[in-house]
Amino acid sequence: MNYHASSRLVFVLSLFILCTSTFLRADDAAPAAAPPEVAVTHIPTANGEQQPIRYFVPEEEQSGPVPLLVFLHSWSGDYSQPNLEWVVEAKARGWAAVLPNFQGPNFKPTACGSELAQQEILDAVDHMVEQSQIDSSRIYLAGASGGGHMSLLMAAKHPERFTAVSAWVGITDLFEWHAFHSRGEQPGKYAVNIEVSCGGKPGESKAIDAEYRSRSAIFFLDQAGDLPIDIGAGIHDGHTGSVPVSHSLKAFNVIASAMDKPTVSDEVIDHIVETEKVPEGVAALDEESAVEEDYPREIQLRRTAGSSRVTIFEGGHEGLPSAAVAWLAKHSRETKTPEK
Repeated sequence: MNYHASSRLVFVLSLFILCTSTFLRADDAAPAAAPPEVAVTHIPTANGEQQPIRYFVPEEEQSGPVPLLVFLHSWSGDYSQPNLEWVVEAKARGWAAVLPNFQGPNFKPTACGSELAQQEILDAVDHMVEQSQIDSSRIYLAGASGGGHMSLLMAAKHPERFTAVSAWVGITDLFEWHAFHSRGEQPGKYAVNIEVSCGGKPGESKAIDAEYRSRSAIFFLDQAGDLPIDIGAGIHDGHTGSVPVSHSLKAFNVIASAMDKPTVSDEVIDHIVETEKVPEGVAALDEESAVEEDYPREIQLRRTAGSSRVTIFEGGHEGLPSAAVAWLAKHSRETKTPEK
């Protein structure tokens, strides 16, 4: 073997050894975290059937009560929707987590915010409290999209059951959302889903309109009292996503009005919805809103009312698990469990 060939062989072998040892050192120094072990069980429902749920209980529960994160699936999902990033956030803090089914996708009358769907979420909470050591002053609720819709509806109708609620890109007014998805010659799939769930189109009967109203958080959020509520939406939603940011901003306005706090004007809301931008001269933060250096996205607009807030961030139709759980973790508030 000549000198040049030998040199090339030594170089290749050296590079192989270096790369191999580097990979080994990286693996030794930072082993991959094990994914949460999420179990499945079935619990009785109010209509005599069985609701499937997924749940996680941390090792910390063996030593005493732990917080509980209740996470709600999206509009077209069910309990089997992975949503592991939310469970990972819970596990990292030593929290338990439960992912209810609450009647599954919003394609039928018993789903889409029905009283039965609401009860199934409460049943899942009660199951976790009965089966594990849960800190009753730290029961948190969160969801995105359809889960955001249901989180705000639960906040409005069952505020005493939760310590704090974080809702992302949620639908808050089924009348408005139906209209948004009925702009073409034929209604879109979400409009059809709402019609199936509520019994028809808005205006067809008083009974149908009552269903739309009872399943829309916008009409009940003034009853949330002192429950801390975190509402978030990406500024491009409604353009790149399916839920205009007006749903989040108007929901916040109901909460703020109930406290006699400043609201976001209709002009500002309309401008954001139409242009995907906050109007010039409108401050990103109000005087009550704190700066968060570690917030994962640029904050375009934030308004605060008491312990509740709305955040319009640079993004689309999505939830931000780390931001949600970090905010929830700041709150402690005793919840009420009905007597058996």
